[in-house]
Amino acid sequence: MKKNYFNINVQFNSLLFLCTALLVFFTSSVKSQESDKFIEYKGLVISKGSNNPLPFVNLVVEGTNIATVTNSEGNFSLKIDEALPNAKVTFTYPGYQKLIIIMADLSDENSVISLSPQTYELDEINISRPKNALYLVQQVFDNIDKNYADQDNFMTAFYRETINKRNRSASLAEAVVTIQKKPYASYETDLISIYKARKSTNYDRLDTVAIKLQGGPLNALYADLVKYPKYFITPQSLSNYDFSFGEPLINDGSMVYVVNFKQKSTINEPLYYGKLFIDAQSNALTNAIYNLNVEDRNAAAALFVKKKPNRVKVYPTEISYRIDYRNKDGKWYYSYSNVQLEFVVNWKRKLFNSKYRISSEMLITDWETELMSDGIDRKSKFKQNAVLADEVSGFADPEFWGAYNVIEPEKSIQQAIDKIQKQIKRD
Repeated sequence: MKKNYFNINVQFNSLLFLCTALLVFFTSSVKSQESDKFIEYKGLVISKGSNNPLPFVNLVVEGTNIATVTNSEGNFSLKIDEALPNAKVTFTYPGYQKLIIIMADLSDENSVISLSPQTYELDEINISRPKNALYLVQQVFDNIDKNYADQDNFMTAFYRETINKRNRSASLAEAVVTIQKKPYASYETDLISIYKARKSTNYDRLDTVAIKLQGGPLNALYADLVKYPKYFITPQSLSNYDFSFGEPLINDGSMVYVVNFKQKSTINEPLYYGKLFIDAQSNALTNAIYNLNVEDRNAAAALFVKKKPNRVKVYPTEISYRIDYRNKDGKWYYSYSNVQLEFVVNWKRKLFNSKYRISSEMLITDWETELMSDGIDRKSKFKQNAVLADEVSGFADPEFWGAYNVIEPEKSIQQAIDKIQKQIKRD
């Protein structure tokens, strides 16, 4: 018997879609990373001594804009043009020494890379310490013009979104997207379009509830809190928070201040708490890890749940964000973002509830500073209320990724892809 599915539509932040985004398609910019012949290197990055995997380690091919990042289990996959046999790749992670490796020296497909904890004494670095943590955060806003990209950048990115019911994958959608990143000091909204995409959805694992994420890659793009502070903390809202210093770190020989923040106890509305990582020399935000306060379930749910059946209560139990920026030639660029939403679905007169987890992440793999297209392809625009999994047909193209650099999938996701591909072959 065919099931009747009830839709629950989710957006990561209702404020994100108050602005109108014009979506564009730059074909040559995306195709600049394609190559007929390339070499793929895979491996695991660990901490020397403890052997613990290091998540979100940045890998950058020197002399290029090509980059990737390790996944939450420390795994990476990096594709380099065959014409670059001596390509050097840098591995950087806050609190660890930078490591440079010639990729051709990695003969094992599953190489293990060890990063050493930074041993510098903080007192050896001669810098002026800020008055207090609040003042330092104010400096981040005051120095945006100086520290962040001041011209359009046409970026290629890998985007993935997943929906899990408990620990089982129910939906997976991936895409290569093109982004026109506007200058950080500009009020113009970034532009984005889908270049290639694929999906797998198993609604049987969702029971009678079809969970859908509206906005697709826009959710990850607008997590850029330097470009879009109105969705996070603005200079005007700093007074709603308490700021304090954590233990500073050393990243690639430079000191990075760690600022802890949380909303004041007198503020009732759901606000954020977490850590800001700020470069000591430039006062630029380099990374941020933060969560939304979901103690008020109803207020938090109103921000994210856009549509649900009347007989269902849906409330978030965790809403977390991560944003990374990358420095090149003294300017900082949006590099990676990860948004996680975990929520509970309660049906009336049912004894047990269901727990779901939605993940949305995007990694910039390359970019150009010159316009590489003659115009706008309006058919390619991704609408703000669109669902990526509804827009693509499936895992039908075995050569889908080509030379594109992607985040090494989690084991559970990889198993799901393998299962789908085997089914396609049987069919």
